[in-house]
Amino acid sequence: MLCKEVIPRIRMLWNSIPSQLAKENKKFIYGIIKEGARAKEYEIAMLWLTDCGLVHKVHRATVPNVPLRAYEDLKAFKLFMLDVGLLSCMVRLNQSVLLSGNELFKEFKGALTEQYVLQQLKTSRQIESYYWTNNRGNAEIDFLLDLGEMVVPVEVKAETNLKAKSLKSYYEKFNPSISVRTAMTDYKKEKWLLNIPLWAIEVLENEIKRNIN
Repeated sequence: MLCKEVIPRIRMLWNSIPSQLAKENKKFIYGIIKEGARAKEYEIAMLWLTDCGLVHKVHRATVPNVPLRAYEDLKAFKLFMLDVGLLSCMVRLNQSVLLSGNELFKEFKGALTEQYVLQQLKTSRQIESYYWTNNRGNAEIDFLLDLGEMVVPVEVKAETNLKAKSLKSYYEKFNPSISVRTAMTDYKKEKWLLNIPLWAIEVLENEIKRNIN
């Protein structure tokens, strides 16, 4: 049974997730829950939400080597919700805004898109998902996928803007066998980059293997 002081902490942590995801840097920050909040105070609340399957925890990997779990940064992570619908309901997002492409909606649209991609990746029990940032924090890869024999970087774009500075920087530094960008665009294979439509994320693993072989 949960003790009385844990229940409000669960609620406060849960309610902070949309604002955490709305940030450009989506790393979870306890200080957003409330000023002066510390990890130790919310440890049980975090465990309860993750163990219940209500949130997905994606850790930062310090280096993109196999296995990624061996390079997991336990202090740096993102928290995603169970699904896009739940996140949309929590922020009371009107469906007309989602469909019309309102200019004021662009920033949070990126959060929803990452949420969608993560939950699609979670449907494959073979894929472990992490993310990567450089030491200066000015380059980030939305997801790193551990496919057992290789690590694949995945950059997520909410619309058709295909500028991929972070992905290019990652490629030049680590030279992965294949890199993936997913957006509201058509399928396209470039020299070092595989472009996959957002709707095809559920078959991402098969597409990666098909283009490696």
